[in-house]
Amino acid sequence: MEPLIREARPEDRPFIEEIARLTWGGEDYLARVFDDWLKDGGFYVLELDGRVIGTAKMTLLPGKVGWLEGLRVHPDYRGRGYGRKLHSFMLELGEKLAKEGRIEALEFSTYFLNRESIAMAKKDGFSIIAKFFNLGAKVSAFEPERAERADLSMEDLAFGIVPLGWKFVHRSEEALKWLREKGEVYEINGFKFLAPRGEVTFTPLSTGLACLKAMLPGMAWVARERGREDFDLMIPSGMKPVLPGLKRLGLFLWDETEEPNVLVFRKGLV
Repeated sequence: MEPLIREARPEDRPFIEEIARLTWGGEDYLARVFDDWLKDGGFYVLELDGRVIGTAKMTLLPGKVGWLEGLRVHPDYRGRGYGRKLHSFMLELGEKLAKEGRIEALEFSTYFLNRESIAMAKKDGFSIIAKFFNLGAKVSAFEPERAERADLSMEDLAFGIVPLGWKFVHRSEEALKWLREKGEVYEINGFKFLAPRGEVTFTPLSTGLACLKAMLPGMAWVARERGREDFDLMIPSGMKPVLPGLKRLGLFLWDETEEPNVLVFRKGLV
């Protein structure tokens, strides 16, 4: 039977949960965002013989960007071209939305060791527009200190491309509004950091080792409040000089590397 790509439905949940359980050592976020993605739309699955074996999502971001995420294939079905089939479907969807004037480009982020996705993206005309370091930390490595909720202004957005978890938006008034809606801002010791609602990948809004050191107890507190034992820090590649200091503070890279481990890709459509 030929595989079918269709919009996701509520009854797909058990299949999605199974794929998430078998991805990234069970740490995949797919199951946590299932309901939100269904509500948002642009969430597709690949079905084979009545079984969902793959997923893909397009989220509309500020700046007329179609953000590609959630491309997954069940481990039992990898290496058979299903990932390419889903990717090609999303590219065609992007072209359709561009013709309708709804988006002007496709973007996505990926881990630096995701060689298959990187090769596929470059072949399809995507270029790297930004690089980041994603560092991990254990809550137990710090003495959590309460961080207070704060507001977000344009002055807080020092970077041209701003991370919110593993999504990235281009600095603008529209992006500021989106970040306020989708994220939460905390302040501790006079410094602010940003996080997606309910998640623990933090974006520091001030640079420098001393600033980050001052924020880490607050990040640990937020992570603990959210029932997590670990959290992540997303920082731009230009902060590479502070990496040794961050490691001394207890942060680590999941796969030891001297180069940025998160790549942001873009393909213009108009």
